[in-house]
Amino acid sequence: MTIGLDDLEAEGFRTVIVTSADVTGRPIGKRFSPEVFRRLLDEGVALSSCVLGWDFEQWPGPQLEYTGHHTGWHDIRLVPDLATLRPAAWLERTAICVADLVETGSEELVPVAPRTVLRRQVDRLSDLDLAPHVASEIEFALYRGTYDQARTEGYDTLRPTTLARGDYTIQAGDQLEGFFSEVRQALAAADLGPWTTQAEWGLGQWEINLQHRPALEMADRHLLFKLAMRALASRNGMAVTFMAKPFGDTTGSSCHLHLSLVDGDGANVFHDPGAGRGMSATMRAAIGGVLSRAPDLMLLSAPTVNSYRRTRSGEFSGNGVSWGFDSRMVSLRVLLEPARATRLEWRVPGADVNPYLAISALLASAADGISTDADPGEPLIGGDWERPVPPLPATLGEAVAAFRDSAFAADALGKDVVAHYAESGRWEWERFLDPSAITGWERRRYFEFC
Repeated sequence: MTIGLDDLEAEGFRTVIVTSADVTGRPIGKRFSPEVFRRLLDEGVALSSCVLGWDFEQWPGPQLEYTGHHTGWHDIRLVPDLATLRPAAWLERTAICVADLVETGSEELVPVAPRTVLRRQVDRLSDLDLAPHVASEIEFALYRGTYDQARTEGYDTLRPTTLARGDYTIQAGDQLEGFFSEVRQALAAADLGPWTTQAEWGLGQWEINLQHRPALEMADRHLLFKLAMRALASRNGMAVTFMAKPFGDTTGSSCHLHLSLVDGDGANVFHDPGAGRGMSATMRAAIGGVLSRAPDLMLLSAPTVNSYRRTRSGEFSGNGVSWGFDSRMVSLRVLLEPARATRLEWRVPGADVNPYLAISALLASAADGISTDADPGEPLIGGDWERPVPPLPATLGEAVAAFRDSAFAADALGKDVVAHYAESGRWEWERFLDPSAITGWERRRYFEFC
């Protein structure tokens, strides 16, 4: 449940965490007593803009226009969004509140902050009298032993929590039901909307689905979900990773994003009972937009070197520029039943995404498709999945170049946003230029921080 200010004292909360996403999608912020939290509501609290300028290991290397040595790593403000205040039910007597990043001395949102980027895409769809609803379907690998143990051993001796494939099997879930029961209870108490938990196909791999919500709310929940999972796993002597593919011989972890659009009356505009299969012209155009802009925006769906280990694996992780009806062999899966839940499922993102940016890319491209009445072409049906389709970028370097040079991305997201994240991606790619094998370098860099 979400809570109000008066609940902080009435229910005995001792700590309030104020958080937002950094440039990589990791939650950053500060802790306060409830009394101090009340005092900072209007003006927020200062923190360094380095949170938008460092890499996964917090090394301030990217040469960014917005922040860096040339700006003195100037301050920005963390301003709480009270609508997001909720119990951090995985911690004792602690509440948590998601914040916007705001410029010092003004009310202007920091333009390159992930939450700002998503806000602008939601506003863009609002101009079309549409509201996006999104659900995150998040896979992850869970290992026995703590992060400290994994780090000390170079992430090379990880012991998966399941040693046989257990996709959908109840037996596999029984082994860790005590843990996942605790997870579901904590997520529900924090109003993070857990829908289901299940064992997945990979060794030690699991999946939790979050119920659909308005797009910004879903990104906030996704951010807090990963924070909660790390804390709960650590408390139980385990380590969770949201790397896209921790080892070459293991199945990659996805973050499928489900999107529907509703009008001012709350009706799902992707459904049209008078159209073939019940799929509206609006949905068809949105599909065309997502697919036509997918190569340009790949960086936001696959932001790390490791992301492309998964997308190139052929493990139900997207298939170039393709779509189909209820098919897991394509990049964009169309789901038409039940009618009220008509939606598209974007299957390219891995678990390592920054949810604000991945959802922003999905909304921007769908909005473009609707505005231009984009044609998605023919779906892949049955055995057609082997038909050649236009490829998506195959490495982080290719994705950075496509994003950097995209006139569409600059127009839809802003030139400042494109320059910022293209440079961050370039820096990440140049830290690791040998794409031949998954290495300890990748696990050390991404295991704990994606």
